[in-house]
Amino acid sequence: MVRIGAVFPQTEIGDNPDDISLWARAVERAGYRHIVAYDHVLGAGTDTRPDWTGYTVDTPFHEVFVLLGYLAAFTTVTELVTGVLVLPQRQTALVAKQAAQVDVLSRGRLRLGVGVGWNAVEYGALGESFTDRGRRSEEQVELLRALWSRPQVTFEGRWHHVDNAGIKPRPVRGSIPVWFGGQAEATLRRIARLGDGWFPQSPPDDDTRRTLERLDRYLAQAGRQRSHIGVEARLSLSRVAPSERLAFAEGWARLGATHLTVDTMGLGLRTAAEHVAALEEALATIGPIAAG
Repeated sequence: MVRIGAVFPQTEIGDNPDDISLWARAVERAGYRHIVAYDHVLGAGTDTRPDWTGYTVDTPFHEVFVLLGYLAAFTTVTELVTGVLVLPQRQTALVAKQAAQVDVLSRGRLRLGVGVGWNAVEYGALGESFTDRGRRSEEQVELLRALWSRPQVTFEGRWHHVDNAGIKPRPVRGSIPVWFGGQAEATLRRIARLGDGWFPQSPPDDDTRRTLERLDRYLAQAGRQRSHIGVEARLSLSRVAPSERLAFAEGWARLGATHLTVDTMGLGLRTAAEHVAALEEALATIGPIAAG
């Protein structure tokens, strides 16, 4: 059985809180099991970067922790997911506090997806190093889990120093699942050692099968196996034709995906209601993988 979720249409839904709450209620009512929200803090100005590709100052992005805290008030059972939070450009203790707060407000429904990002402009503006972000993220996850699970923490790492301090409130379940995004080999090794799950961004083809085989080897080296982690694929409706969507979902189910998330951005939709309608149509198509 595959759990099916919906991507929050960050760049297209607009700034009206009523549209955001309408979307969240409708997604839960339609039967989606989780909501995934992307994370970016800053967009780059293109007037001084003519060759820039990626998010710009004109791209709207709701701050992910505030957003999920807001969505917690309009949903009751839907899991709330960062997919993914750019962890190394944020202060670790603050992330621990913010994530725990969202988990408390949602009564234990937060899943924290993290990644190392690609936007050096954003890192520079936030005062964090871009070059060592992968290695720092591993220490960050270690510290996050300590702060979530213990009332008092003393931590001495390469980048982090905590002298007998803690956060309160702490997560409802005593911790929060941490999933990783990314395709690099270092990321696969990181997932095998530290992760509760993985967000691949690829179709269910032979290349992806080989990547999963490598992940399985890394998991074995870490004394773990695939059943110890989740795998969440992404179905972007703008990239997969309607006639191919069920096959895409079934392909990922055969590869062992535990979750699949539907993204409606890029279809030219103009309103929250149109995004909801697209999600309802998609769920009617791929729903059999959730029941099979």
